[in-house]
Amino acid sequence: MTLRNALFKCLRYSGLPWLLRHTVQHRRVTLVMFHDIAPEAAERAFSFLKRAYNVISLDDYLAARQTGDHRLLPPRALVITLDDGHIRNRELLPVLEKLDLPITIFLCAGIVGTQRHFWFKYRHPAIDIAQLKRVPNAERLQTLARAGFAPLREGERPQALSHQHIAEMRSRVNFQSHTLFHPCLPHCTDEEAWEEIAGSRQVLEQGFGLCINAIAFPNGDYSARDLKYAQRAGYTCAITVDFGYNTLSTDPYRLRRLSIDDTDNEDAVCVKACGLWTFLLALLGRRRWRSPYYNALFSSAETSPVLNSNIPAAS
Repeated sequence: MTLRNALFKCLRYSGLPWLLRHTVQHRRVTLVMFHDIAPEAAERAFSFLKRAYNVISLDDYLAARQTGDHRLLPPRALVITLDDGHIRNRELLPVLEKLDLPITIFLCAGIVGTQRHFWFKYRHPAIDIAQLKRVPNAERLQTLARAGFAPLREGERPQALSHQHIAEMRSRVNFQSHTLFHPCLPHCTDEEAWEEIAGSRQVLEQGFGLCINAIAFPNGDYSARDLKYAQRAGYTCAITVDFGYNTLSTDPYRLRRLSIDDTDNEDAVCVKACGLWTFLLALLGRRRWRSPYYNALFSSAETSPVLNSNIPAAS
């Protein structure tokens, strides 16, 4: 057993996760996030979550918000989400059917249904993926281009779900938006951010026949501008990776979510799903509480020419 696994086991059996589930999480809705989890790992993780929580769909939570009636939600309600729309997500359907669970997958609309590749999966000696998430979007694209990556280029093999995969999974999966190409939105220009946010909704609705009412911000990064754009684009809610749990009164465009690694064992899933792990990391300064860009001086509704002239009012 590794030291990391031993730590998670100690934290799990300390009683703190149980205490959090039955106190703090009892009347709140927890959102958890995976990405490209293998079906075997998903069955283990999802089985635990089903035993420890009452798994509901994102739509169940949004419906309760609309009525304002918390009695529509079970105690310890939890929503399972996956980001990006990786092609291996298609292998989760038998797991979802076996466990009778709903999940939400947030799709990169410019990549699913094509053989285009995710930029953050591109490997090149000159590329530092973490660094590229912290530079202006134009600089990121230029750096990738110099290294041989083109967002619109079709690869030999797809990395994302196809039209057929999405159609087959719709009985168990609620598909929503994750922008077009997964940029760091606060580093985009107004025009780029609007196209990523509004354009992805349009592509998924018109190209895939999906009903899109939610967007998950790539990397969990957003600015005040991006919150306004999500609302203007017609989304009912937006999902972040801000630390915490959700109530019926949580800001619908800043819904909180907890991250779980795709390879985590059951002990780690237990510790992370209750929020204990993120809380400890944040106390140690190794994890942020919310998007670091939220208070940055980005365009506002009063100053942005995009908001004032080019963006139609949300319906």
